[in-house]
Amino acid sequence: MTATIDATPVETNGQPSFIRSARFRVLLIVLVGIGVVSAARIIADNPDLTSSGTFGVGLRTAAPIALAGLAGLVAERSGTVNIGIEGMMVMGTIFAGWWGWEFGPWMALLGGIIGGILGGLLMSLATTTFGVNHIVAGVAINLIAPGIARFMASELFVDAQGGSVTTSPGNRGDIGEFTVPVLSGGDLFGWQSPDILGRLEDTGWFMIADAAGFAKGLTTQVTWDVVITIGLFFGIAYLLWHMRLGLRLRFAGERPSAADSLGVSVHKMRYIGMAMSGALAGMGGAVLVLFSNRYQENQVAGRGFLGLATMIFGNWMPAGTAIGAGLFGYAQGITLRTNPGDLVRTLLLAAAIGLIMLVIWMLVQKDFAPAGTVAVFAVVTMWAYFTAESPNNQLVFITPYVVTLIAVSIGAQRLRPPAEEGIPWFKGMQ
Repeated sequence: MTATIDATPVETNGQPSFIRSARFRVLLIVLVGIGVVSAARIIADNPDLTSSGTFGVGLRTAAPIALAGLAGLVAERSGTVNIGIEGMMVMGTIFAGWWGWEFGPWMALLGGIIGGILGGLLMSLATTTFGVNHIVAGVAINLIAPGIARFMASELFVDAQGGSVTTSPGNRGDIGEFTVPVLSGGDLFGWQSPDILGRLEDTGWFMIADAAGFAKGLTTQVTWDVVITIGLFFGIAYLLWHMRLGLRLRFAGERPSAADSLGVSVHKMRYIGMAMSGALAGMGGAVLVLFSNRYQENQVAGRGFLGLATMIFGNWMPAGTAIGAGLFGYAQGITLRTNPGDLVRTLLLAAAIGLIMLVIWMLVQKDFAPAGTVAVFAVVTMWAYFTAESPNNQLVFITPYVVTLIAVSIGAQRLRPPAEEGIPWFKGMQ
């Protein structure tokens, strides 16, 4: 007997399987997003909206939020609701500030990871071993961590030159950066290579120039900690869905009793998951320290909670979490540019265009009730664009948060969290 393999994509509900795949959806979201901001850029005549500089700053500001989102993803996939990410990031900042001052930037990164792991193990001790409510334990971590950071700063930095109870002395050097040769004009063995993406960006062509600006922003003067952050998304995705350890971690979050019956130690998996979550959160804190070249009190500033929001927006998937973090990083990066008021106003136009497109799509899909809600957002955003000709500082400050929250609110539909996350489990439970 012989068997044949049909290479034709399997259709479901009249759609080929690749159209229904997560990778296709991510690609589609990215292309639509570039198209929307490109249209806003042309209408408002504001090329800086999609410039490589704006995207580059956005990438830098997105990195700690992305790591926080990844920390939440790993924890909740293994069954623990990690509200304490904010506190673990704080632990990462104080350890990174200490080790960066003493030993240099790479040790700052390692110190942040260790500080975060300590916070993760403490929370796992409370939730996994003693069965403390996950929300209560997370809030406790968030309250304890700033106190620990203040105590450590008072012991380590007060008597040092340039240090105080609220800030550390500067790091010993920076972590370094690189620019991709040929694509973005990087140096290649002493030869200054061409800048292909830069030339495409300068054309101003619809979507092409914007896509080139996006790619150039991701490949120009990129620091090594950001490179590691990007690599971690691919690594964590492969671990959770293609390696035995990752499958066991997800098993502990989905069906802990079934996992136990098959010989998988649920408590061990949740400890491992929380240690990984703490390491990622602590690394996010270290990235903040490397960005400012020192530890500063209140440096995290709510990024742990924003990371949780991006995780929910991404439906507990690495790709979706990365998109959510990138969206906020981009919106926040705009506020750090030379003319943030004009850029914020143009961003409001882009948001209005995107919301209108979403309303049309929902109407085609006959989702009338959600379409009505989104239409209200679209009207308000368009009104803000036409009325805010010269946005004040308050509007500039809150716009990234507003845009992100709208996107999270709209995108957080049809969510599918791990089945038994946040539920205390002890051996013998059914």
